[in-house]
Amino acid sequence: MDSLLTETLHWITRGIEVAGVLVILAGLAAGTIAFLTGPRGQDPEERFRLYRARLGRSILLGLEFLVAADIVNTVAVEPSLRSLGVLAGIVAIRTFLSLSLEVEIDGRWPWQKQAAREQDGPRD
Repeated sequence: MDSLLTETLHWITRGIEVAGVLVILAGLAAGTIAFLTGPRGQDPEERFRLYRARLGRSILLGLEFLVAADIVNTVAVEPSLRSLGVLAGIVAIRTFLSLSLEVEIDGRWPWQKQAAREQDGPRD
């Protein structure tokens, strides 16, 4: 029974990893198509900024899937101190990447969003 459960969780983990990669690839394709077929009269710098933001968002979402797969793998499939240490390193690196991408997309730290909303005032 344990073998069947371990094998099932292994395949579930692989499925989540594949979903993460597909999200990144789909975001890359959709962002590129939107960039190439977008309005020609738009400012080139603005088009490029939007393109990078789209790509960044798809990478962030894909990273979330990949972290989830690592957590499932570590907790359910290979619960050991060594795998927990590896997971901690992976999560730290991916968290840093996520934070960096979010700053790159929005142009400010995540904790500054509320202050920026308050400065902008209420929206209708």
